[in-house]
Amino acid sequence: MCDYNNAIFRLATAQEAEPEDYTGEDGLLYCGSCRQPKEAYFAEGKTLFGRDRHPKECDCQRKRRETLEAADWEQKHREEVERLKRKGFTDPAMREWTFGNDNGKCPQMHKAYSYAEQWEQISTGNYGLILWGNVGTGKSYFAGCIANALMEREISVCMTNFALILNDLAASYKDRNEYISRLCSFPLLILDDFGMERGTEYGLEQVYNVIDSRYRSRKPLIVTTNLTLEELQNPEDTPHARIYDRLIEMCTPVRITGENFRKAAAREKMEQLKKLLNGKEICL
Repeated sequence: MCDYNNAIFRLATAQEAEPEDYTGEDGLLYCGSCRQPKEAYFAEGKTLFGRDRHPKECDCQRKRRETLEAADWEQKHREEVERLKRKGFTDPAMREWTFGNDNGKCPQMHKAYSYAEQWEQISTGNYGLILWGNVGTGKSYFAGCIANALMEREISVCMTNFALILNDLAASYKDRNEYISRLCSFPLLILDDFGMERGTEYGLEQVYNVIDSRYRSRKPLIVTTNLTLEELQNPEDTPHARIYDRLIEMCTPVRITGENFRKAAAREKMEQLKKLLNGKEICL
């Protein structure tokens, strides 16, 4: 919008003068609070509707506008983040897997933070991760922190598992290709608990189709698994070899070595229950 058209807009939306406003020596209206002009003369002697001046934002008006615009942006941002989390998480509990809620017991968590922080380079370079380690060490939480951090930046992420994917594929026989294409459209796909799905011929074929399609999409993939790196590098048969080879080609293995938080949580719960029952021993 040119200056002249902008002036027309300002004239059409001009506000009433405030009681404390005053006219300056230059003949323009000034704000009684910030002492800045609320009017400006048209350039080169132009006039509009018989007027030689047009409204102009003083500092007070600018600050009020910026405050309203910031509030509007924040509301739209929160609505978009909420939409992404509804769409991207298969379990509402995943919303709580954030860096802010981290208990600090995973030695590798700084890698998750760096992965999210360097997302532009990660995405461009198509850098994926295989998060492996013992049960309960925080692999899923690690991946969830990345997902939440990216969604807060309005980057679309899908975090799911093959048990759900295989169920969806079985229920949508005619739309399998469309379903897989939709999975591969996410800038980041996270497959949780890889290796826990049923190992039928059909199941393995669909797992390969998803992994291979993601590979061809050239978008990053994060996989969490209880399989060891040795098991991934030495598959038991050809169908598994096809899948594992693709994964290792796409993703860098990262071993998660945190304490088994499930056992720790169980111990803490036991201690709390003992206190509630006056310290009496409980046999389980």
